[in-house]
Amino acid sequence: MRILLIHSDNIEYEVVSKTKMAETEIVPRDAMQDALVAFCSVESIDEEDIDDIIAQAVAEITTVADKIGAARVMIYPYAHLSSDLAKPDIAVTVLKEIENTLSTATSLEVKRAPFGYYKKFTVTCKGHPLSELSRELVPGEGGDAAKKPFKKEITRDWFVLTPDGRKHDWQEYNNNITPFGCLVQKELGTAEPVGGEPIHVEIMRSKELADYEPSSDVGNLRWRPKGKLIRDLLADYVLQLTLAHGAEPVETPVMYDLADPAINEHAAKFGERQYRFKSNNRSMMLRFAACFGMFCTMRDMHISPHNLPMKMYELSTYSFRHEQRGEVIGLKRLRGFTMPDMHSLTADMDQACECFEQQMMIGWQTGEDFNTDLVAVFRCTKQFYDEHGSWVKKIAAMSKKTMLIEILSDRVHYWIAKIDLAAIDSQNRPIENPTVQIDVESAARFHISYRDMANTEIHPPILHCSPTGSLERVLCAILESTGRMQVPMLPVWLSPIQVRVVPVAERHVEAASALMNRLNDEFMIRADVDDRDESMGRKVREAAVEWIPYTVVIGDDEAKSGKYSVSIREKAELNKLYKENLSLEELVAAVRVAIGSKPVRPIYTTKWMSRRARYY
Repeated sequence: MRILLIHSDNIEYEVVSKTKMAETEIVPRDAMQDALVAFCSVESIDEEDIDDIIAQAVAEITTVADKIGAARVMIYPYAHLSSDLAKPDIAVTVLKEIENTLSTATSLEVKRAPFGYYKKFTVTCKGHPLSELSRELVPGEGGDAAKKPFKKEITRDWFVLTPDGRKHDWQEYNNNITPFGCLVQKELGTAEPVGGEPIHVEIMRSKELADYEPSSDVGNLRWRPKGKLIRDLLADYVLQLTLAHGAEPVETPVMYDLADPAINEHAAKFGERQYRFKSNNRSMMLRFAACFGMFCTMRDMHISPHNLPMKMYELSTYSFRHEQRGEVIGLKRLRGFTMPDMHSLTADMDQACECFEQQMMIGWQTGEDFNTDLVAVFRCTKQFYDEHGSWVKKIAAMSKKTMLIEILSDRVHYWIAKIDLAAIDSQNRPIENPTVQIDVESAARFHISYRDMANTEIHPPILHCSPTGSLERVLCAILESTGRMQVPMLPVWLSPIQVRVVPVAERHVEAASALMNRLNDEFMIRADVDDRDESMGRKVREAAVEWIPYTVVIGDDEAKSGKYSVSIREKAELNKLYKENLSLEELVAAVRVAIGSKPVRPIYTTKWMSRRARYY
């Protein structure tokens, strides 16, 4: 951005005619006396970090106004200071935000001349040493110091709410003995730093699920067949949940044009955590959630109050966030990830709270289904809590869980209330999983509305919900939870191989293969056969190392009787197998009970161990 600063005795302008890029709702004629006039050219490079360039401009204008003793500022669009201008809609967004920030964060009286008009103007310069100044601002060079004075000062009040509705001092729970205590320590900043890799990294590699991809950007993984199967099953699981909840699946693009003012404004809230790039002369970004596509779809729809609540669901494969390199590790924090994303249009705040309850309970259900012990922090503005304090107690009672509560003095995000559910990893740190948020900003920004019975245009509250959190973090939480098991294993429905058939000798391979084929083809149970030239003892041990839930041994007696010696991992003890003699029907019944109503997919790897390639 280039700025020419003139300390004037008087500045006045009058609109003459408009161009095709003219903004609407303008003040066509205005004037200011004894004002600092900021002639501004927003440049294309400014699009790389709009927040930073706005902060720098505000800081510069405020500093100069303070030095010269000016109490008034006129923001004047002036394209003639640069030959490399930003897109008009981006320029308008930047100039408006400079005006708004100066108006709300300083004591200055601020006006802004309209953008996209031919104007005649007169300005008289005072003529002292600081009355004429020029500045060139570059994104990324402002630093935090430029932003700090103009951020809304937010205070936070923390307490703990138990299911019986009683409030407690958070200090009572400031420990790392329980999962909830670990959450409190992390949120309040009292947790001790922990080094080293979390245990899931070694597990994801040794079990041949996923690994780092050095030929890609950091935080983008290569998924092997077993890991791909688990991700697909998790995706099926979330689809079942959202369909049962009345959501309609959609699919939207992964990249968006920042020339769309609503997208640009929404994206700006995530600052540096974006992948931005140029496509010819268009400034584009990769999505960090499914919001953009869903909101663009909603604004083009005809919405009636009879349609509400209306829910859309997308499995956003992939979403991208440019997380800090040092924070990217394993499955917990990635730059490319898969996010189940549901958005619900609601008629009003009462309906939003009702949907919030339902979607929060889905989040708790996922913790039970994944065997992860979830804990919760509920966040809202003070105004929301003052108006809905009894409802906050209600959701704690519904959850039957103790919750950490954060009350913000004012709204700084698009949401006024949200709940974050987290699992605790082996290093006593939270893994953020499900979330539900009440958004009161995006409907107006994206022009999403309906008309009520009085024909009044309503911009409805929108709920953001990820029933599980990203699929990668779900798997991270599941793998981390195995560290607390005496005999670690995945849930049977997620186990890449559910049954391993082990022939005692080469002459039993045919019978073992026949059993394996029946399990796969007739019963949709993922089974393989260890037909390698190895001892039975070694095969059984390796099945245990792979966390196979059911290992079936076939020898002469088993082949004749139809009763198999089955090692059941879920019932085993440390260094001690648990075995039962089961018929095929009994084995199938046991596996199906363990799977329950969860999704089923076929095996993704070859069914004969002798033919299987090793990835690690």
